Amino acid sequence: MPLVAAAVCPHPPLLVPDVAGAAAPELDDLRAACDTAVGGLLAADPDAVVLLGAGPVTSPIPAPATGSLQPWGVDLDVPLAPGQPGRGAVLPLSLTIGAWLLARHGVRPPVAAVQVAADAGPAELAALADEVGAGSARIALLVLGDGSACRGEKSPGYDDPRALAYDQGVARALAEADMDALLDLDPGLSAELKAAGRAPWQVLAGAVRSSGGAWRGELRYDRAPYGVAYFVASWEPV
Repeated sequence: MPLVAAAVCPHPPLLVPDVAGAAAPELDDLRAACDTAVGGLLAADPDAVVLLGAGPVTSPIPAPATGSLQPWGVDLDVPLAPGQPGRGAVLPLSLTIGAWLLARHGVRPPVAAVQVAADAGPAELAALADEVGAGSARIALLVLGDGSACRGEKSPGYDDPRALAYDQGVARALAEADMDALLDLDPGLSAELKAAGRAPWQVLAGAVRSSGGAWRGELRYDRAPYGVAYFVASWEPV
């Protein structure tokens, strides 16, 4: 079974205390949940960690690679993995936050990065999932993705009455390691609700299915503090 563990985390820039500034304590619970999920991922002793998150296209990102938080007002570069040279390829926000989360744990396994386009279709996602889930190395997958951004009048997408039910379905699927429920997420509705995690979650579901065996999930965080749904979950084989 090449896929030995998976974790799901959101990727708001405010997760980084330097970006959040005085508001940093508002997301202490989210940071703690992410740290627990990432710690569990590494406890599976993988040969490599693969970061998977939304980007402009669907493709691997070669190392070395670096993300920047300058667009969010902080002069901070985040390399793909601690000790790797800076610069190189550019990480999108999702993978920048993923690399930052890994860095908090002093990651030792090799780290790879894969970005997936927000409008990626089923065939494209299935091919990527097979590639991730069918290798020979013991892989731990850290999946970055936010839920709907339409949970209230002050949310980035304003208020949409469909958002709560959508997010409740995602939360339930993550808690139960329900691959079918994630694969059934509607791309059109997901786009309308600005749910950046749809494509990465579907790659996760497909990769777990390709890897085989029964899996269990644990939902560690499910809230929408700024009108955007954030989930943290851990998946592991039974």
